[in-house]
Amino acid sequence: MNPDKTEGAVAVVILAAGKGTRMNSDKAKVLHPVAGRPMLLYVVDAATRIAGKEVVVVVGTQAETVRDVVAAHANVGFADQERQLGTGHAAICAMPALADHVRHVVFLCGDVPLITPDTLQRLIDTHVGQKLDVTILGARLENPAGYGRLKQKSDGTVASIVEEADASAAEKAINTVNTGIYCVARDFLEDALTRIRTDNAQAEMYLTDIVGIAAGDGKRVGLMLCADQNEMRGINSPADLEKVEAIIHRNEKP
Repeated sequence: MNPDKTEGAVAVVILAAGKGTRMNSDKAKVLHPVAGRPMLLYVVDAATRIAGKEVVVVVGTQAETVRDVVAAHANVGFADQERQLGTGHAAICAMPALADHVRHVVFLCGDVPLITPDTLQRLIDTHVGQKLDVTILGARLENPAGYGRLKQKSDGTVASIVEEADASAAEKAINTVNTGIYCVARDFLEDALTRIRTDNAQAEMYLTDIVGIAAGDGKRVGLMLCADQNEMRGINSPADLEKVEAIIHRNEKP
């Protein structure tokens, strides 16, 4: 991997504004320590490896503290999401912070500390190399419960992402899932974000809706499967955190 190859043309937006109520803690979720350091810093490290300083962290819950922790660790930008109205809204908040020369945007969640720069670089290479408008990092799981399902066309491209709360029984049986990580062409993204609606079970603006918008416009929506399912593990509870810590400790053993 050459970390300078896409620097400048690609920015990474890290969604880190949520509270994380299932952590049963007053601390913002992304600040919970994983193997001794805040989980968000693992994601920031992966992002800066592939995008240099073109990284924007979207903050909300305990925004000032999150900013301080990240700023002490890396030279990145920040965007404020004062009201948590969904991932689509977070993306809208981040757009003004992107440099003018950025042509592609990678979206990451701040609670996936096992994601690697190599996987992100492969996602970008796939996206740019195939001239795609949206490229989704997906995975195939034996038990897809809790994840958004990827509905594919006959040619393997993605038609839409259906959130668990909105999925029918047939859609819940799909085992190709969304990891919440995307690479999106900026020109398409800027248009698509203006067209996201809130007519869903959570009444939120889903970033995932840009996939359906792209498909409806005849845009190219690609899919790259994550080789190691552990990389997409999100931390939503203390039990999730323990599992991720165990993986990190296992990987550290000689």
